[in-house]
Amino acid sequence: MDIPLTAGATLRPLVLPARADAADAGEFRELARVRNLVYREITGRDEDDLTPEALLPILRSRKERTTVVWAVRIGEEIVGRAIVNIPHEEGSRVAIVSIELRPHVWGRGIGSAVLPHLEDVARQHGRSVLQEWLEQQPSDGPRIEAQTGFGSVPDDHVSRFLLRHGYQLEQVYRVSHLTLSPETIQHARELLADARASSTDYRVVHWMLPTPADRAEGYAWMKSRMSTDAPSAGIETDEETWDVARLQEGERRLAEMGRTVLVTAAEHIATGELSAFTELAIGPDHDAVTHQEDTLVLREHRGHRLGQLVKCAALLEWLDIAPRSPRVITYNAEENRPMLSINEAMGFTPTAYEGAWKKELT
Repeated sequence: MDIPLTAGATLRPLVLPARADAADAGEFRELARVRNLVYREITGRDEDDLTPEALLPILRSRKERTTVVWAVRIGEEIVGRAIVNIPHEEGSRVAIVSIELRPHVWGRGIGSAVLPHLEDVARQHGRSVLQEWLEQQPSDGPRIEAQTGFGSVPDDHVSRFLLRHGYQLEQVYRVSHLTLSPETIQHARELLADARASSTDYRVVHWMLPTPADRAEGYAWMKSRMSTDAPSAGIETDEETWDVARLQEGERRLAEMGRTVLVTAAEHIATGELSAFTELAIGPDHDAVTHQEDTLVLREHRGHRLGQLVKCAALLEWLDIAPRSPRVITYNAEENRPMLSINEAMGFTPTAYEGAWKKELT
């Protein structure tokens, strides 16, 4: 049933098809196309494009979360989408929300008309905190500082919309790129040698997904630590429980998406404990950009240059997996100075910023 909004727009709940190429998947495929358009129009890049086949597994509800999706329409034209994710971690107060509209329909009150429907879903699930992550269009104008004091985003239409509706900017992520050239590769070799000299109690290990059985438990433990050890500022982060079953289910989704993923980890030689890791991933097109996904050094193993060790080792290993990929993109919290310093030393350059916004429901 279509929900009337304003300015001729409607909100239509999206029923996900069983397959992206199913006979009834036309609306979903159009939504995927519009999603990519929105990202391109806002960021000026196509690196976040997803095929319908890759998007479908992301939007399905799963054991760890419930996902609700709507298409925003004007007449028969899809002009955006709205999403609510409800994490299932025990005691969670959080709903993760997103309103994505084509810029040509901004300023008509459509986003303001959509937001109460997202809040209703959050309340129905007993949630009192809304959180949203947004990359905004570059601007040389006034800025809004994060609550942490680290980083800022443009004081633009998007920021004003969020502030008007009770959100605060809690954290800023830096989006950085590394061009894969002979010079940056040679520099990575030098940085790797330097890191090895400071981490003689550790060895580097690599594997491709799916994770081998002898690494699954340790890797799942490190994934669970992403929710407790990574900087989160004022953003509420539910402590996640990862076991081997959850890890394997996530890897099946990545395989369905057509992702190739390398995991590079540091293993503590004396105990065999996996102590740090990073992930490099790419879609079916190996000429496209490489995404650096989760990267973490466990708190109890910090101070041995393990972040530099795994990031440089992964990059060099990746050359044999996706040799035609031209660059790597990564995201880091602006207050995460140790990881930013590693990126800067490797040659990553800042290209954009993403805000993490939070609203307390009354």
